[in-house]
Amino acid sequence: MKSKNYSKKILEVFKKEGFVFSEPDVLLDSNYIIQRSGENFKKLMLTFEDDSGKNMCLRPDLTVASCVKYLEKNSKGTSKIYYSGQAYRRSNNSKDSIVIGQLGLEIIGSKKKYSDDKEVMNTILKAINKIKIKNVTVNIGDVNLFRQLIESLKIPERWKLRLIRHFWRPKYFKDLLYRLETNSDIDPIAVDFDKKRFSEMKKLNQNQEIAGRKISEILSRFDKKISDPRSFTEGKMTVKIIREFLKITCPISQTDKCLKKFFKKYNIRRSVINYELPIKSLSKIGYKIIFSTNFGRDLEYYTGMVFEILALKNKQEIARGGRYDDLLKSLGSKKNISAVGAAINLNNLSRILK
Repeated sequence: MKSKNYSKKILEVFKKEGFVFSEPDVLLDSNYIIQRSGENFKKLMLTFEDDSGKNMCLRPDLTVASCVKYLEKNSKGTSKIYYSGQAYRRSNNSKDSIVIGQLGLEIIGSKKKYSDDKEVMNTILKAINKIKIKNVTVNIGDVNLFRQLIESLKIPERWKLRLIRHFWRPKYFKDLLYRLETNSDIDPIAVDFDKKRFSEMKKLNQNQEIAGRKISEILSRFDKKISDPRSFTEGKMTVKIIREFLKITCPISQTDKCLKKFFKKYNIRRSVINYELPIKSLSKIGYKIIFSTNFGRDLEYYTGMVFEILALKNKQEIARGGRYDDLLKSLGSKKNISAVGAAINLNNLSRILK
């Protein structure tokens, strides 16, 4: 099947499902993207200076470019769009093309999160089925589950922030777990000094000021600081829970059972963990669908459901997508805007259909 033919069939599915064509800008302000979308994009971007000396880049990602356009148009309400175009990315592999053809879709500004997740996944799968690619597998996860797990654990706030912030950096994240497990970041001498000073200051006049702050304020900060240190046993158990959580992998039909078993084992209240994956609709499609708590850690802007579709023939990624509710705020919106999208990789698709 020629590329024009299958692209046409895919776009017909997008249109039939009610998506409207939109063409994101090819050129973007590179400093704006790096500052607001994280350093992960910096290593991918093809940058240059325009005639005025401004740093520009070719769009490394059509989702980001679509969000920038949404904000520039001052759009309000739901925007249900599709696009056909190229992303331009660097790669460490010299065999990879820097130009990636994509056919994608986005739902921005809708409050129907669960149904939008299902709609995006189902539309992509319908498009793949339309061009008669049958031997595929779907990997799905929910990166928000990790955040909720960490928030439920009894560890210092600074550690919660660290683990959530660096979830996207597996190598550094592994080092963090080691430090948490062994208490290697805690100086027992400094802890003892803090505790001694805390006891002494409690006996002083609480309204007295030191360096412009009341003693009561200083004691409040001291209280948080000296309550941070963990025992070796606590750190070790916390890391055990996190590592075991990130090993959960199962058919999507077993997801609820596996997660409930894990929560029960470690006495984690089910009420503090909420997950809504498009399970019911996906179970009827007939593809092999695998859920993993460790999936979706390679792109920092995802906030919830994330998925990829692979061809079993050569393990090529056909499509990828997910929910990214924080991205538009990072790009300049005054508040978070609900958004979910996915894109089909035409480069990989052409290799699969040869």
